[in-house]
Amino acid sequence: MAQTIGFIGLGNMGGPMAANLVAAGHRVLGFDLAPSSLEAARAAGVTVLGSAAEAAQGVDTVVTMLPAGRHVVEVWSALCESVPAGTLLIDSSTVDVESARRAHALAEARGCPSIDAPVSGGTGGAKAGTLTFMAGGAAEAFARAEPILRQMGKAVFHCGAAGAGQAAKICNNMILGISMIGVGEAFALGEKLGLSHQALFDVASVSSGQCWSLTSYCPVPGPVPASPANNDYRPGFAAALMLKDLRLAQAAAAAAGAATPLGAEAAQLYALFDALGHGGEDFSGIIRMLRGTKAGDAGR
Repeated sequence: MAQTIGFIGLGNMGGPMAANLVAAGHRVLGFDLAPSSLEAARAAGVTVLGSAAEAAQGVDTVVTMLPAGRHVVEVWSALCESVPAGTLLIDSSTVDVESARRAHALAEARGCPSIDAPVSGGTGGAKAGTLTFMAGGAAEAFARAEPILRQMGKAVFHCGAAGAGQAAKICNNMILGISMIGVGEAFALGEKLGLSHQALFDVASVSSGQCWSLTSYCPVPGPVPASPANNDYRPGFAAALMLKDLRLAQAAAAAAGAATPLGAEAAQLYALFDALGHGGEDFSGIIRMLRGTKAGDAGR
């Protein structure tokens, strides 16, 4: 059933997501601080408004896609002073678990069902409508949110109570960051041993080394034509965003008393990669740092 949806945060991820909601037949009211994002959203059929408050007026659902936890809490604090009780609030930002839980508490106090629903799939998935959503919140809120999420993604999972979506996201991306470093190290070693990229890929992709970082996002050009390695490591999923997620995972691990030594090492390596000026490159480009080559050298 078509709804009126407010969408706050129309950047590289939020803009295409809002456009997919328009394509699904919803009326979408949008706001972003960046004029270029507003223009792109307007071209996609979003009704662009002058403030977040305006974009949340007279809507059935509000979706937010914001940079950090403090932004989510700030925006939801304002929303929960004005939206009617019963308005569904969905946050698809990737933030710390504590901020997600604070946002849920604000919504609960207002009488609004709420879901934290971070995504996996990057800008390509946002444009194609093939994102994976990891949702946390009450079952009743998830039941309302799921049809909307499915119009922006191909897989939607209810992971548990408030904050569980964020927990799943940071755990998943810690696996991704660690595995990409492992795959990059293996290819760098293979190069030193005279092994071709294709030979290593052919073996590992059907053996015990198989993983998403290898078979879907191979960090060397050739074996997986759609991977950023074939486009000079243009993102994709920027290394700075991977660093953000790894730091969120480390903060969560510290708060929970969990030991994540490989996650900590991955965070340090991506911090170095970012400090060297590569935060805007795809995270798979870390192979160039691992092998000691410079940007512009796509490898063998």
